[in-house]
Amino acid sequence: MATSDNFGSRRLTVGAHYGVKDFIAQRVTAVILVIYTVILLIKALATPAFTYEGWVGMFNFHWFSLPVGQMLATLAMLAVVYHAWIGVRDIWMDYVKPAGIRLLLQVLTILWLLGAVVYAAQILWSL
Repeated sequence: MATSDNFGSRRLTVGAHYGVKDFIAQRVTAVILVIYTVILLIKALATPAFTYEGWVGMFNFHWFSLPVGQMLATLAMLAVVYHAWIGVRDIWMDYVKPAGIRLLLQVLTILWLLGAVVYAAQILWSL
């Protein structure tokens, strides 16, 4: 009876090996987003008059001359983009089999996400 070399510690594995790293990264970005959302919600509920100035004040507060509101919003935006990239990339890898179409979709996704980051940074840092 012949033995197969395709099991145990000598098993041949292939693939990109994204699994654990991306699983953890997606959970970390989700935690960042939950914390940021809770802080933003508390701040929005604590604002007595919800005007444009109050809205801008939620993102434009300083602490020891550091623009903490803008930095937290930028961190949240980067977390959203990385979280979305992992999820959408996995969808393209799982369900789009032709490599050329999958590459095109991944490039378009990257361009769209980069555009979103640039647009959000432009808005946040011009307050």
